[in-house]
Amino acid sequence: MTAALLTLADSRLPAGGHTHSGGVEQAITAGVLTDPGSLAVFLRRRLATSGAVAAGLAAAACRAVDAADPVTALGALDAEADARTPSPALRAASRQQGRGLVRVGSRAWPHPAWAALPGQPHHPLALGVAAATGGLTPRDAAHAAAYLSISGPATAAQRLLAMDPITVAAVTARLAPEVDQVADAWTSGLPAATDPLLDLLAEVHAARADRFFAS
Repeated sequence: MTAALLTLADSRLPAGGHTHSGGVEQAITAGVLTDPGSLAVFLRRRLATSGAVAAGLAAAACRAVDAADPVTALGALDAEADARTPSPALRAASRQQGRGLVRVGSRAWPHPAWAALPGQPHHPLALGVAAATGGLTPRDAAHAAAYLSISGPATAAQRLLAMDPITVAAVTARLAPEVDQVADAWTSGLPAATDPLLDLLAEVHAARADRFFAS
């Protein structure tokens, strides 16, 4: 554990994550998420799918920084991220957050690797490069990605449903062993886990005019 990892996993990092709910806003509108119990179910489902994909991609991007040709390696991973994100709305959200993280990370941890990323990289790739330039390992990158897949949505649910912050924090904390399991499982390899419900929620949300969050 290092301060760099804590920084990457901190929701206060000004990378634009606070404007995204990870599908929570639309899940609430659809009646899928209504209370702490259904929040736990939603977060666990998200962790096992998009969280696992993000963990694998972040770890791979962290390793790619040391590749003989990091531009090619990271470009290939960006294509893998597209292939594992069927929803156009989720792809756009990932690239928005990736762009925000590049702006912050390149100033916090200056390194030539930032120039190897595509112009608007997926968030897990930017996270992996941030981990590498901050002196972290692929396993650290996977842990940060897995944790962020639930912490942002949990905060959004707290705000939208006016939930007790202590209760929401407890829900998130109880998922810690599963976050560790996902990160450890995908420090090597790229999962292809998808969730049609999350994809559908994202597409419906993107078409709304009355939304509070970008995704």
